[in-house]
Amino acid sequence: MTQMNYTGKSRVAIIANGKYQSKRIASKIFSALKHDPNFYLSKDNPDIVISIGGDGMLLSVFHMYEKALDKVRFVGIHTGHLGFYTDYRDFEVDEFLKNLRLDRGEKISYPLLRVTVTTADGRIVTARALNEASLRRIEKTMVADVAINGTQLERFRGDGITVSTPTGSTAYNKSIGGAVLHPTVEAFQMTEIASLNNRVYRTLGSSIIIPKGETVTIEPKRVGSYTVSIDNKSFSYRNVAKMEFFLDDKKISFLSTPSHIGFWERVKDAFIGEVDE
Repeated sequence: MTQMNYTGKSRVAIIANGKYQSKRIASKIFSALKHDPNFYLSKDNPDIVISIGGDGMLLSVFHMYEKALDKVRFVGIHTGHLGFYTDYRDFEVDEFLKNLRLDRGEKISYPLLRVTVTTADGRIVTARALNEASLRRIEKTMVADVAINGTQLERFRGDGITVSTPTGSTAYNKSIGGAVLHPTVEAFQMTEIASLNNRVYRTLGSSIIIPKGETVTIEPKRVGSYTVSIDNKSFSYRNVAKMEFFLDDKKISFLSTPSHIGFWERVKDAFIGEVDE
């Protein structure tokens, strides 16, 4: 069997969620690119990944290709409401195809979070997060020592703690009172989830912005079952010894096109809408 040479072509993966509209858009893009001499359609080892659906779909696609971040660039087409990771709506496919054919390899890169979970029996699990990672105790109040770069900050009591990337700052982090952080900032954010603050127990209470190069360590002080959430996936562990967070040395890269939507415009559209004159 002769191996075909696709040198010079961009390898493109088209991945859609199960909704009818997403599948329809995927079919349209596939038909437009399958005979284009500049593209080779394949989900194996792609240069460009087209995510069709919503932000949740792009999170899933990111984790599919997170081991190829040095090569792959992502682009999202939204088939619902405007999302933070999508530059195009479902009625802008023709514009997307036009810009894709004009692509010269430009990219926009955002920081990722590196997470390490150490269980009481010595097992170590590592993962990357595009949005956020959280630790919660399932049965009762979580009690945990929180340290930054080895300096103990507080003994936390409450429902849990979430740590987010700049892009993830507009997700769950914002809903529990965290700050909105521009995605080009080399930092990450820790926010408490329903902390107990009274005459006996005190925590800082506000979200904390941590710069690149520093590490947040959470050490639970009580045995029990814990839930670790990393983006759109959750895992249960018995007796977590510690959980560490720091900025990863890899970044996620998106296609830079004329239609790339600026971050503050996304924030305005998602949370504010039209501003009264």
